[in-house]
Amino acid sequence: MPEKMTADRAGKSAPVKIEKLAAVKGMNDILPPDSARWEWLEDKVRGLMGRYAYRNIRTPILEHTQLFVRGIGEVTDIVEKEMYSFEDRSDKHGDHDHLTMRPENTASVVRAVTEHNLLYDGGKRLYYMGPMFRRERPQRGRYRQFHQIGAEALGFAGPEVDAELILLAAALWKELGLTDWRLEINSLGQPEERAQHRAQLIAHFEQHADALDEEARRRLHSNPLRILDTKNPAMKAVVESAPRLIDFLGSQSLAHFEGLKAILDANSIPWTLNHRLVRGLDYYNLTVFEFVTDRLGAQGTICAGGRYDYLIEQMGGKPAPAVGWALGVERVLELIKEQGALVEHPVPDAYAVIPEASALPVVLQTLQALRAAGISVQMHASATPEGMGSMKSQFKRADGSGARFALIFGADELAEGRVAVKPLRSEKAGSAQAQTLQPLNDVAAWAHMLCPDTAV
Repeated sequence: MPEKMTADRAGKSAPVKIEKLAAVKGMNDILPPDSARWEWLEDKVRGLMGRYAYRNIRTPILEHTQLFVRGIGEVTDIVEKEMYSFEDRSDKHGDHDHLTMRPENTASVVRAVTEHNLLYDGGKRLYYMGPMFRRERPQRGRYRQFHQIGAEALGFAGPEVDAELILLAAALWKELGLTDWRLEINSLGQPEERAQHRAQLIAHFEQHADALDEEARRRLHSNPLRILDTKNPAMKAVVESAPRLIDFLGSQSLAHFEGLKAILDANSIPWTLNHRLVRGLDYYNLTVFEFVTDRLGAQGTICAGGRYDYLIEQMGGKPAPAVGWALGVERVLELIKEQGALVEHPVPDAYAVIPEASALPVVLQTLQALRAAGISVQMHASATPEGMGSMKSQFKRADGSGARFALIFGADELAEGRVAVKPLRSEKAGSAQAQTLQPLNDVAAWAHMLCPDTAV
């Protein structure tokens, strides 16, 4: 722990320990080289979203609390137990605004779409990336600050868009090299169909009240559908014998579901019908789905979503259908690690070895020209005021950087207006003949040799 000096009563200096600060529990730093995995994933997502014609949207982290109460549902676990909410003094009349750090982003996207009237000229396909916040018990794959990537298609009513979003997620797994997943689907029908099912569900659970745990009894009349999603093995029998929602669906709801399944089958996307799949948010109707893996323990859901045709109207907008999904970035990266999928880590094309500090003005000028030509270069920098460090230590760092070449700015080379270019990764790296001299005043003529894919 660092120390600072303070004066005691006698005027003598005494060391005082300064407390070392740490991150908030459940909110993690993402450090190099691990952050490269995040960038790799984000780049894959951006490219794929572009091919599906989804466009980026960015919403604030802070929203009015009422947005999530109204959108997610007042009796959901998120609103009841998990939100980070506080009062923010308003500028007017001393009133207080009730604000919440977003626990999910669909409600925020719908708020933005409604507020800015984005659907005035037709449907929109949108995607987002960013942090969410829930006060949960931190564990593997579940953190208090976690990150989601989501895709939302707003203004489209047909099952083909439900299918498109599922196909988009499946294409992403292929891009990431993930194979150990399964798709579970269900239909929640429409509100009036759920109301009929709800009455029968309550009657069923009331008949088996002794088998319900405390959480199920609490939800029995407020949100009985969520009892079906229980993880309590002691309730397995009573849940499996409960009335199935799909048996209450009308012809239109069934036709929508059959349309989705037909498209998935035509595209060879395997799926399983899970009658217990209800999702934890109140705004869903018709299609709901989850991509699940068995390799992450209890936190096996890596992507989930569904249709929410009434949420836009619920937020004050003109009625419009919508469907979307969100994936947990931490869980997907954990699955990539579990499966041993290849993740590309960026390394510089070249490392600048600088024997003398007096060469730095010329070195920086050359490196700037290389970078402007699209070449990635890492410059050796001194750790102490004494000098640049030995050539041996600099070459050790050059090798550790992963660079393909070392650029050696020696005094003799600089006197001739040149720089020595030494391969570090080729089979000739250890050969003196592999080293070449290149002119400092015409970087464009030789920059391509450092990175052949770069157009100069």
